[in-house]
Amino acid sequence: MIAEAEHGDQSVDEVWSQYVTFAVDDRHYGIEITAIREIKAWSEPTELPNSPSAMRGVLNLRGVIVPIFDLRARFGQGATDACGAHVVIIVALRGSLIGVLVDAVSDILALEPGEVLPVPTMDGGADQRFLSGLVSRDDRLVALLKLEELFSVEDVPSSLSF
Repeated sequence: MIAEAEHGDQSVDEVWSQYVTFAVDDRHYGIEITAIREIKAWSEPTELPNSPSAMRGVLNLRGVIVPIFDLRARFGQGATDACGAHVVIIVALRGSLIGVLVDAVSDILALEPGEVLPVPTMDGGADQRFLSGLVSRDDRLVALLKLEELFSVEDVPSSLSF
């Protein structure tokens, strides 16, 4: 349903942004819906030698070779013991596709700019550059991810550069 309400000179659908939310362990994250191309069930990718530790391998997605990254491993929390209940979110990043292994997709959040809270500055070297903001919704905190920061060109073998 498209919102009809007005917000200043812009309609609500021009002001709001939408995020697909998902879980990794008991934490919730969101990716802007415009970056998502599809969500697919987990299937074991083909491993490549000398890959980054968070890269599980590659999948052939209708003729396109897509690197699959384990988000839990990318966050430094060990590899996911993936099974049929896990999903891969295929996203467009820098003109190419990558897959992100997560535990489960939750829902879609429609957010007004004022709902997104800033990421607090952390002492002790915590790396927060891959977060664009935080949202409190339904007694949970959702961290909004900046994929461009989370997956740099250096993360992918040169034969799969994007």
